[in-house]
Amino acid sequence: MAASFRTGRGLRWARWGSGTGLALWARALATPTPLAYQVDSLSEILGKEPHRRHPGILQLPHTRLPPALAAAAQRLVQESSAPNMEKQVQMLTRYLWSRKLPVEPGELRRRAAQLEEKLRQRIGPAPGSAQAEEKLQGAVLSALRQVTYHWKELSYDEGLSLVYMAARLDGTFAATSRAFHEIQKRLPDFQPRTLLDFGSGPGSVSWAAHSTWGQSLREYLCVDRSAAMLALAERLLKGGSDSGESRIPAVFLRQFLPVSPKVQFDIVVAAFSLSELPSLAARSEVVSTLWRKTGRFLVLVESGTKAGHQLIMAARDLVLQGQEKTPLDPRPGHVFAPCPHDLACPHLSASRTLPCNFSQTYYPTPFGWQDRGHGEEKFSLVILSRDPPPGGQRWSRVIQPVLKRPRHVHCHLCCPDGHLEHMVFTARRHGRDLYRCARASAWGDLLPVTTAPPPPKDPPR
Repeated sequence: MAASFRTGRGLRWARWGSGTGLALWARALATPTPLAYQVDSLSEILGKEPHRRHPGILQLPHTRLPPALAAAAQRLVQESSAPNMEKQVQMLTRYLWSRKLPVEPGELRRRAAQLEEKLRQRIGPAPGSAQAEEKLQGAVLSALRQVTYHWKELSYDEGLSLVYMAARLDGTFAATSRAFHEIQKRLPDFQPRTLLDFGSGPGSVSWAAHSTWGQSLREYLCVDRSAAMLALAERLLKGGSDSGESRIPAVFLRQFLPVSPKVQFDIVVAAFSLSELPSLAARSEVVSTLWRKTGRFLVLVESGTKAGHQLIMAARDLVLQGQEKTPLDPRPGHVFAPCPHDLACPHLSASRTLPCNFSQTYYPTPFGWQDRGHGEEKFSLVILSRDPPPGGQRWSRVIQPVLKRPRHVHCHLCCPDGHLEHMVFTARRHGRDLYRCARASAWGDLLPVTTAPPPPKDPPR
């Protein structure tokens, strides 16, 4: 079977007989945005730089843990007496990726009421005895357990902390390094002096920040309620031992946030920690507290699942709405990345809800059981800023892998007007510079384009 579709270079033909062929055909058949215009003159933006280095390129090569951190982590794993470490790491990795948000009490009551009504309709009028009513409530509870995700709070003791380190040290370092890389590339003059890491775990964020801004950072405050996790982070800083000099100076490990509401930090980070909180109210309180302590940037990172994306968007909306009545810092919040706008997330209003996520590759630390050359971390994030984004004009974000084909390239974009667009770029339709910039771009990059409405149709004569 064959189907035809049009591109900027004429009629093309696609054949399918497998799932892959059908997927490519469906993607190519999607209606492209009819018009696009450049935000600025690309010839002026590029200067003497080649298209593969246009200003919207934010790709970060494969990350790798700093040698001191990798050596310390390997030492701790080798010295551990925990049985089946590899199996425990795999189980925890799968569990964290498949984890969903806890069901709120109001939603739980609503589900219970619906199940009770269905059961009463099925069994008919109840005799009215206490025994019959108790049996009905037991049936409702049993059915509710079958349709409700059982969220469980993890207690990070010494053993689980070590397993978490082996499972998540590389991925967390990769995701936060990608976030820091975007700030550094778009604002090369930004030199933070203080950092707050909420839910710091084994300290990946501090190591990533030190790798990015080690010359300017003067204070790292790591907050984690698990004493075992803080002890593990301290041992990693000291090369895997209980004594010695810290590889990163001025790192302070605490179980609680600073009490004073006036204390602010240049960068505040919560990486894969909001998902550890048991309710929407708890998450909202923490996000509000972290925003009050933000002097310039608040970086929130979660897993690239639907649950992770929903969590990130809820925190984003909370900050942008600015519901705090008496803020000590009256500057409003703005989205620095990845959204090119401060509007509602178009992913959440789409007919088919898909998470907005990104990918960062890394070289895994050789603990002895990895059999692949590189790993990939998929994550959702938002970077919120106290100041408006630089330049005044926002560029569209590439939100899916770019599909390159002869003489045309498919890009899925989140645009400054708050809409998702599938654009097919060609040199004939969009110009050589824009076409080559689109071809050189990848998932997560920015493109200097925005959509324009189609021209009005001529009235019938």
